[in-house]
Amino acid sequence: MTRFVIETGGFHFVAMPHPHAPRTVEAFERLLPYRQKLIHVRWSGEAVWVPLGDFSLGVSFENHTSHPSAGDVLFYPGGVSETELLIAYGGCCFSSKMGQLAGNHFMSIVEGAHQLAALGHKVLWEGAQDILIDWEPAGAGANRSTQQSL
Repeated sequence: MTRFVIETGGFHFVAMPHPHAPRTVEAFERLLPYRQKLIHVRWSGEAVWVPLGDFSLGVSFENHTSHPSAGDVLFYPGGVSETELLIAYGGCCFSSKMGQLAGNHFMSIVEGAHQLAALGHKVLWEGAQDILIDWEPAGAGANRSTQQSL
């Protein structure tokens, strides 16, 4: 199964696509490798985000939530607020200055989640960080599992 790597702020994460958001996953995959700036949220609590203005991924709502768990990655397709990508690292109620939002939960961090709070604090106190989301290299997950079990 496809896995993604997320590199940001000196941290490395691996994420799996969410099976209940196939249109969002498919559309996002066409953007890879994805490079942007990651900043801290303003209204949502413990999360970081990529503001995308009027960008359209060409998807509507699917598997959407306002209450992501740490490690959940959401894509908000726009409407009431600007389009955005959100990564929760703790308690989060997805919101904007217009009120509560719901974003498509399309991937979940499955490796490196223990570093999410440190990433959130770094972004909060040090400012915007470059982010790269790309395919996980073939065999990388198997190699890490083997190395960890030795």
